[in-house]
Amino acid sequence: MRERVRVIYNPTAGKEAFKHSLADVLSILEEVGGMEASCHATKQAGDATKAAIEAARDGFSYVVACGGDGTVHEVVNGLAQCKQRPILGIIPSGTTNDLARALGIPFHIQQAAKIVARRNTMPLDLGLIGANRYFVNIAACGRLAEITYDVPSKLKTILGQLAYYMKGLERLPGLRPIHLHVQAGDVVYDGKAMLCLITNSRSVGGFEHLAPNALVHDGLLDVLIVKPTNLGDMIRIVSSALRGEHTKDERVMYFHSSDISLSSNEEVDLNIDGEFGGKLPQHVSVMPQHLSVIVMEKK
Repeated sequence: MRERVRVIYNPTAGKEAFKHSLADVLSILEEVGGMEASCHATKQAGDATKAAIEAARDGFSYVVACGGDGTVHEVVNGLAQCKQRPILGIIPSGTTNDLARALGIPFHIQQAAKIVARRNTMPLDLGLIGANRYFVNIAACGRLAEITYDVPSKLKTILGQLAYYMKGLERLPGLRPIHLHVQAGDVVYDGKAMLCLITNSRSVGGFEHLAPNALVHDGLLDVLIVKPTNLGDMIRIVSSALRGEHTKDERVMYFHSSDISLSSNEEVDLNIDGEFGGKLPQHVSVMPQHLSVIVMEKK
């Protein structure tokens, strides 16, 4: 009997490229992978989570998230809460595709589908907010993190990653630090901060080396705190982040932990995988190797 795979796709992700390639993807999974493929198109927020839960309960061996980081986030939140968890596949077609970038999955839809068809897997850690909210890539707070809320979905579809950079440059001169208290084992930070990132992978917001030591299966989350800076310093830190050299800056604090508490004496939002995730205080922990994910073949 052929293994069953459910393809969950967002027809509006990125520049709406995936829906035009759906037939090719299903054909590759069936002809190259020898799988029995079916699909589900999402229609509204939360739909991918429900579809992933249904696929797990129906006994599918694989669930493939096709879209951007938001689609991957929803699918992961569905799979993570199931007792029997299908293996996760990713075909990136969104704006930033951070997890796919970290796993080395190509952004060419048909090439990514062929990788899914080959079914080479590795374990994947998940971040956990509180008791039941998962993230696959980042949890972030600070005024810099809030920029993502201000980018209209239509602009993201048209301009892609450029839309985030445009909005960031527009907001940068007016950004002010927040008060932040971070407790992570023996590490404590209490003071002002421009940004706090808790990440599971190296790639964040299209920056491929923002957390240069991060691994998606090491049982740890990487924490990066940017201390108060002026505009010139912030531009220099962003420039050095493109080369992965920002962690050497005295205004940047970088460490690892499996258990992190965040609080503030101000009203501060938490951004989870690019979406609103509630307000501080929050407790963040790691679920070691909670899922399996399809990746490029090991060299």
